[in-house]
Amino acid sequence: MNGTASVTGNAAVAALIERAALPDFEAWRRGVVRLGGCTNPIHLVGTSVLVDTGTGENLRAASSDDFGGRLLIACGNRRSSVCPVCAGVYRSDTYQLVRAGLVGGKGIGAEVAGHPQVFVTLTAPGFGPVHSRRTRTGRILACRPRKADERCPHARPLGCHTRHEPDDLRLGEPLCPHCYDYAGAVLWQAHAGRLWHRFVLELRRELARRGGVPRSALAEVLRLSYAKVAEYQRRGLVHFHAIIRADGPAGPGSPSPAWAETGALADAVRSAAGTVRLSAPGAEIIGPRLLRFGAQVDVRPITGETPGERLTSSAVAAYVAKYATKGAEAAGAVDGRIRRASDLALLPVRAHTLRMIGTCWWLGGLAPFEPLGLRRWAHMLGYGSHFVTKSRRYSTTLTALRTARAEHRAQQQLTALGLADRATVTVGHWRYAGRGYSPEAALIAASVREGGGGHGT
Repeated sequence: MNGTASVTGNAAVAALIERAALPDFEAWRRGVVRLGGCTNPIHLVGTSVLVDTGTGENLRAASSDDFGGRLLIACGNRRSSVCPVCAGVYRSDTYQLVRAGLVGGKGIGAEVAGHPQVFVTLTAPGFGPVHSRRTRTGRILACRPRKADERCPHARPLGCHTRHEPDDLRLGEPLCPHCYDYAGAVLWQAHAGRLWHRFVLELRRELARRGGVPRSALAEVLRLSYAKVAEYQRRGLVHFHAIIRADGPAGPGSPSPAWAETGALADAVRSAAGTVRLSAPGAEIIGPRLLRFGAQVDVRPITGETPGERLTSSAVAAYVAKYATKGAEAAGAVDGRIRRASDLALLPVRAHTLRMIGTCWWLGGLAPFEPLGLRRWAHMLGYGSHFVTKSRRYSTTLTALRTARAEHRAQQQLTALGLADRATVTVGHWRYAGRGYSPEAALIAASVREGGGGHGT
């Protein structure tokens, strides 16, 4: 294995030396370096022209030939397991988006910092006992203490007296895979996004009831805003972390009514989370499944930016941004979509994860479950909803942040060309021409990543 890697590396070095002798080497190298180490860039072929909008004069022309034959652009993938560099940019953008909704900025007034805000965690229910790590006052406790003779119908022990370390591979694994309700777990996963939607509707109803106003008139006195992220647990199920904020009828710029203070908002969240129910399809095949959130609902007030406070706005924003770039790989799943049933035999995953994927594939082939797209989302263990979502009024958007960054870079480029005082537009035609690196380009990209370079301008 090491010998093969050495031969491959030598070939890449030789290819880089050969490329360095070509006249377009510097342009080609700049095209790779400007990506900041992106691991899977997109190739474009085409041309563009910078035009003065007042005179129609062509100020500057560019083509893929200026970059060694192909223009490389960053992949933009949000998942750190796919591209750590682009995921870092996505994480930073998500942090800014979330923080703006907590303390203001990016077009949101600073007065939102005084609005009622809570940080909520909604978990999945249990589908069977799994190995877990329990601690108390710094001590690791036994996983599931039970009497030694207590066993399930399949003669498996109902308890586990192991004190699991954080890297224990058994964490998240069922004590008995035959007792574990894999069908229920997969169906819960597939409906988690709908459960969240029902939760938000129920939360509005609960607040309207507490405020003594009709549900249809709630928007005249109060509006809810939120931003949420999905995080995979070791057992392969997601739970939601969300910031929920209460605003006045005009949104972030207006205060919420006095009765909708932080404590009332927190109580309403707990009540709504415990109320939501959803019937899963396919009861005639696998039996009825009534889907709900888990009993563990964590609701904590967000305390602003005061130093020493337990839960600050910055800490919450960083926490949400952290999970925005993670996927099902955190639960031991795979990055890519599964195309054929035969692929399941070759997946490098643990037994529990393979059973969840297999259950997705099995249910996905049955008529009642076809609308769920379970085979399409088998690599995500059945979860097909967005990982990061927000309500329209919460704060700015990722698109707005990306647009602002692109405009800033374009202005920097115009300044460098001495054209900052002219009104311009870029007209171009580009087409997709592949993706990835050649071996010699991969060497340069790796050196950029090791040097800590980000996306270039």
